[in-house]
Parts: sequence; structure tokens; C-alpha cells
Amino acid sequence: MKLLNDMALFVEVIKANSFRGAAEALGIPNSTVSRRIAELERRIGLRLLNRTTRRIELTEGGRLYFERCRRIVDEARLAHEEISELVDNPSGLIRLSMPTDFGVVYLAPLLAEFAERYPQIQFDLDLTPKRLDLIREPVDLVIRIGTLPDSQLIARPLGTLRRSLFASPGYLARYGMPASPAALLQHQCLRMLDAPWVLHDTQQKISLAVQGRFLLNNIGMLRRLALLGQGVAMLVDEMIGEDLAQGRLHRVLPDWKAEDLPVYAITETRLVPAKVRVLIDFLTDQLRRD
Repeated sequence: MKLLNDMALFVEVIKANSFRGAAEALGIPNSTVSRRIAELERRIGLRLLNRTTRRIELTEGGRLYFERCRRIVDEARLAHEEISELVDNPSGLIRLSMPTDFGVVYLAPLLAEFAERYPQIQFDLDLTPKRLDLIREPVDLVIRIGTLPDSQLIARPLGTLRRSLFASPGYLARYGMPASPAALLQHQCLRMLDAPWVLHDTQQKISLAVQGRFLLNNIGMLRRLALLGQGVAMLVDEMIGEDLAQGRLHRVLPDWKAEDLPVYAITETRLVPAKVRVLIDFLTDQLRRD
């Protein structure tokens, strides 16, 4: 049992990236953490960490040992949850990261519904598009949109988001409704990337080198400029439903669509606790239903 406890302590040290951080998280003296890790290294006969005054680094053997220990610790945690019936009554804190505008506009009402279903779950929400280090940073689940970079993390597809073209009534009154995709070349197009727009209907796919005065990297700003009559925007259908219903935006070329965007739930390991698993299942059901 002491070996298992020290393995769990070793995992906490790596996640915190310091002895002090692990000591504070576990509520034990920093000297105790240092002593137990040194004893663990002597017991297995291998240096696991290179220590300096400011940081610690895994040795090659330490990295392999960490991966094995992490799996063992995750298995033990899941076994404890099942015994405690947390699978049927999940509880605890979920630290969730998501893109800002997608979180505010689309995920907020879903999270409110989820919170009603599971009153014993609390949330710590981080709204950011940046790439996170799930080993070093205290995050349980990351939601990201679009193509993902290669990594050792576990990415579960939640669903896809439809994208279409929209413009405000004021813009269309001033410049007219494009009659074909080629007509977009004569319009102000609000662009998220300096790249062609790829559109498709039921029979063909085309690429258009559209232009416009605004190039940006924020969906919320893109939607806002479209509402202010500054051009035609490619937006996610599920995120502008109210604008469409209230007549603040109109569809442009409704028979033509952009490629769907995949949505992923990203975790450090496949062995996620019950509270995270039920959230992933809930979001999968909601996105695929929508």
C-alpha cells in the first residue's frame, strides 16, 4: 500500500510540476513530499526526476514510470467511484475549458440544463481558445472546434456544426442579394482567415477567393460586424438562431453551405471520472440532436 500511495504522490508532483504544488494540493508538508519521492527512487533503483532550484524534469525512465503510474492511479480512482455509486450519482467539480463565443452563445444553455439534471456537480469554466497542457494544468475536459493538432491526448467527437452565409437586412438592401456564389467576389466578405471560401451544394464544390475590409479571428466580432451591416459572414447556424428568427440576419445563398466543423471533447486519458463522462455523453446527445 505504501508503494501505491507513493506512486499516487509521484503523479501529483508531475501534474503540479513542483513538490510545493503537490504538497499544497494534498495538504502535507513539502519536506514530506520530497522525502517520499526520494524513498521511491531508492526503492525502485532509478532516478525519476532531475531537480534544480526552480523546476523539476522527468528523466527518460521517470517519463515511462509516470505513464504507468498515472494509469494505475486512474484505475484506482474509477474503482473508488464505482464502489461509491458515483456512476449513478456523479458529483464534484468539473474544470472545463471551451472557446469563448461557442461557450457563451451555444454551450451556456446546455450547461444550465445539465446543472439541473446533476445538482451535485460544480463547474470551474475557462473560456479560451488556446491549447492547454492537460498534464500540467488543472483541467478535466477541453471542448475544441475544427481540426485538431496531433497529440497524445484523447479526442472524442461530440458532433458537427453547420456553417452557412448570412448578412443583415441593411447590408442586403444596400448591396443586393448575391445571386450565385461567384457574385460574392463583388461583395464585402467578413473573413476569419485569409483563405478562400469553400462552398458546396448537392452537386458540386467551389473555392472562391473572396475579399473584404475586415479580417479577424473572433466569432463574436464576426457576428457583430455582420449585424452592423459590414458584409456577408460565414457563421455557425446553431449560434445565430435567435438573430435569424428575429430578422436581424438573413440567409445568403441558402442552397450553398461551407464544410461542417467537428466538435471534440479532449481529455488527458480515456479513464475519465463519472462526472466528466456524463457531461461528455450529454453534450454528444445535444449536438447530434441539433
